[in-house]
Amino acid sequence: MSIRVGDVELAAPVILAPMSGVTDLPFRNLVKRLGAGMVVSEMIASEAMIRQNRRTLLMASNRPEEYPMAVQLAGCDPETMAEAARLNADRGATIIDINMGCPVKKVVNGYAGSALMRDELSAARIIEATVRAVNLPVTLKMRTGWDDSNRNAPALARIAESAGIKMITVHGRTRCQMYKGRSDWQFIRKVKEAVSIPVVANGDVVALDDAKDILRDSGADAVMVGRGAYGKPWFISQIIEFLKTGIKPKDPPLQTQFDLLMEHYDSMLEHYGLESGVRVARKHLSWYTKGLAGSASLRSRLNRLDTANTVKSLISEFYSELLMGRAA
Repeated sequence: MSIRVGDVELAAPVILAPMSGVTDLPFRNLVKRLGAGMVVSEMIASEAMIRQNRRTLLMASNRPEEYPMAVQLAGCDPETMAEAARLNADRGATIIDINMGCPVKKVVNGYAGSALMRDELSAARIIEATVRAVNLPVTLKMRTGWDDSNRNAPALARIAESAGIKMITVHGRTRCQMYKGRSDWQFIRKVKEAVSIPVVANGDVVALDDAKDILRDSGADAVMVGRGAYGKPWFISQIIEFLKTGIKPKDPPLQTQFDLLMEHYDSMLEHYGLESGVRVARKHLSWYTKGLAGSASLRSRLNRLDTANTVKSLISEFYSELLMGRAA
């Protein structure tokens, strides 16, 4: 089930997607330890990277345990992208990923992200400069196109491959769809047929069957998982097991889920510091506890707390009551 990205081998064809505000070092470390084939950083603005903005450097930080870890860069200037790629290569990235898929207005208005799909010449220049800048594999993430009338992902994929890109990820929506409607998994097959490098399918993989179906419909070599991993760092390892065996693994026992949550929480506090860590952790705690009895009330209380130990005490009490109830 392994695939190669240039000279880097991924042990499993299931990848954690880059997600702003989510795929920071604590979350990536946990997902990778649980078995992901590869993890990708949050999208990092190339200009902020070369200015060595403190927050950006924190976003780009990585550990050897994450290998192979990709840093995703966004930008519209070839030389700035090249310099940012060199900086991240020096800081320990294994792979550089170029973002040409982000649909967010502030990114698109800066002529970066999916806006580059409207200008294949500029896109090619950015790809060429980034590939030349580093001795690492460079990959590309994009959408199917700008809108339904301009779904040029296969053409851009051919340009990317000829410029030295080693793997392409396609989110099955256009930019104008944002995150609405369904991801078009069948269209990703057109990209797969256009190139000889590995293609990764992305979009709407939130259940085990989705992973199997997206690979079948797209013909892709691997699957990338984003929102499906919210509050479930074990989800990618479940997909890997399902693809290997055809058997759907159960979710971890509640005690294991609690242990992983607390490990993740402590890592966030260490990474961000106590004050910021408490704030950053709120959304993750909400995702972990979603669907559990009494979770709505818990989330309301958590959002009003601002000290780490108080939050930990409340979470521990919540899970203890659930565990005792299940044991009764």
